Amino acid sequence: KLSPLVLPAWNDHDLVGTLARTFARPVLLDNDANLGALAELWWGAGVGCADLAYIKIATGVGAGFVVNGALYRGAGQVMRTGRAAGHRFAVSIFLAGLLATGHVQAVECHPETPGGVAITVCRVDLSRERLSLLNADSSGQPFGSFAALRRELAGEGRELVFAMNAGMYEPDRFPVGLFVAQGRELRPLNQRPGTGNFYQIPNGVLMWNRRRARVLSSDEYASERPRPMFATQSGPMLVHHGQITTSAVMNPQSQSRKIRNGVCAPTPGTLVFVLSEQPVTFFEFAGLFKASFKCDEALYLDGTVSSLYDPALQRDDQRDRLGPMVAVVRAVKRGRTQ
Repeated sequence: KLSPLVLPAWNDHDLVGTLARTFARPVLLDNDANLGALAELWWGAGVGCADLAYIKIATGVGAGFVVNGALYRGAGQVMRTGRAAGHRFAVSIFLAGLLATGHVQAVECHPETPGGVAITVCRVDLSRERLSLLNADSSGQPFGSFAALRRELAGEGRELVFAMNAGMYEPDRFPVGLFVAQGRELRPLNQRPGTGNFYQIPNGVLMWNRRRARVLSSDEYASERPRPMFATQSGPMLVHHGQITTSAVMNPQSQSRKIRNGVCAPTPGTLVFVLSEQPVTFFEFAGLFKASFKCDEALYLDGTVSSLYDPALQRDDQRDRLGPMVAVVRAVKRGRTQ
């Protein structure tokens, strides 16, 4: 059965059995890199070659190896053969070079349709990307848009690689609740009662440092008193302790559908930001995090204003004036991004 990182809705699906029954033919399953290597060997650039290394750089990095005309499988088998080990070493050096020069990004956004719902998913590897939380420019005024953020960065010799709105804000576009940037608490945790989505219980906090991230309830944040490098507060929590939350807006019978975005941390070193490309209810949106991304904790970020900046997808949304934003920023030196 499948266990794909980039197609989580296919997790545990018996694809081999489905295809075999549909077409009444034998079906074999293998990973994309191995099959790419065989395709090049049989019909592509590897025709007539005894040894071949196929490197795939797309939604991830992988490689398939052909040695003496046969596909090699498993680290143990590769390491027992000198030539295959040489291929493996060369590929490792090649990929390390790509990573060092920034050609392989550790933040990737892709359209997905789990359960037939159109979404864009952005995965950030905190061990390889410096994710920041931004709100105001050097004069203390909220950016309000990705364009304004890009202009400020350009003046500093930096460029924007990825950005998304990240938490609710007041009419002046400053955060409603907790806002921590570079280890400084600029706005305190907001546990006051109120009306609106932010005040639905439980609401929560997204926090992270250089390599670890976590989504937790506001009550847990207040009790534990962590000291994150970055943190933003929003609400409601979509999933908490592995269950879809039960505040009034999470009613499964609700017909209130809007564009929405949210976030979870499926592993301590990875953040997954999700933006719906079609209107969804709170309950439907929460179900995506629980079923498709296997997240025990997920936080709603906002609704109609939900916006994404991603040059690879040619996205520069401007649905409304924005408040807090998560962003990956890189320095630009000597004609290339660092």
